[in-house]
Amino acid sequence: MILVTRLNGQRFVLNADLIKLIEQRPDTIITLINGDHIVVKEEMTEVIERVIEYGRHLRRLAPVD
Repeated sequence: MILVTRLNGQRFVLNADLIKLIEQRPDTIITLINGDHIVVKEEMTEVIERVIEYGRHLRRLAPVD
């Protein structure tokens, strides 16, 4: 889960596993796997960094056999 901000300032948590596409034109538009679009204040690179960190966090929690 990643924290992002809508253009109106409302912050919310987005399930990063549902992201299909992230675009910057000029606002950052996140397209979800169900086709929904979300416009956020964060730059595309910042969203990508948060998604990567979320993935790293999940791997740290995974049990090692």
